[in-house]
Amino acid sequence: MAGNRVFYSQFLEFMVNCGALLFGEFKLKSGRKSPYFINTGEYKTGEQLSKLGDFYAELIKNSLDIANEEFTVLFGPAYKGIPLVTAAASKLAEQGLNYKVSFDRKERKGHGEGSMILGYLPNNGERIAIVEDVTTAGTSVREVMTLLTELKIDAKVVALYISVDRMEKGTCALTATKQIEQEYGIKVFSIAKAIDIIDYLENCSSIENAKEYAKNMRKYLAEYGV
Repeated sequence: MAGNRVFYSQFLEFMVNCGALLFGEFKLKSGRKSPYFINTGEYKTGEQLSKLGDFYAELIKNSLDIANEEFTVLFGPAYKGIPLVTAAASKLAEQGLNYKVSFDRKERKGHGEGSMILGYLPNNGERIAIVEDVTTAGTSVREVMTLLTELKIDAKVVALYISVDRMEKGTCALTATKQIEQEYGIKVFSIAKAIDIIDYLENCSSIENAKEYAKNMRKYLAEYGV
């Protein structure tokens, strides 16, 4: 079940084995120097994407009652959100939950059909859930909201599903996820949180220097977390 220790420990172990969760020193877009980094571009095989889809599907299924708002569309922001939303939607369809799938382009094309949204084009009044990798400042969510406005699509984004909540401040005193929830009324769900990674490292015997990495993460959260 999403949210419990077994679930997030299995997910974090999966990320480490895929090379998608790294420890060391990394410079983020925000300019912060982080002791860990998440790179979903490291999922490189069909087997890995299938397993990743299982984790996202479990998160989405277990959140439906909590979200308390039905949605019919899953949206994957370009670029990393595209394989994530595809994997999640495929696994949910296997379990009888057949969502429409949308994703966007980064650049406008001057040939072909030229649409900025590919896959399913949401209609006015539809509810959308975004499937993303991580949220540090909420940039991708704001870009989706801006795109819907520019295209005059009066659809409502009601949920955001991410792999890891970094639990860092966004552009104000709140965490990025809390800021998104407050600013847009979107409920945010994550497979794991930064504090879960710390717990995983403190109880991990397979990663060299795991306890040192956990210590560095605690210091980082003390500075940039809420």
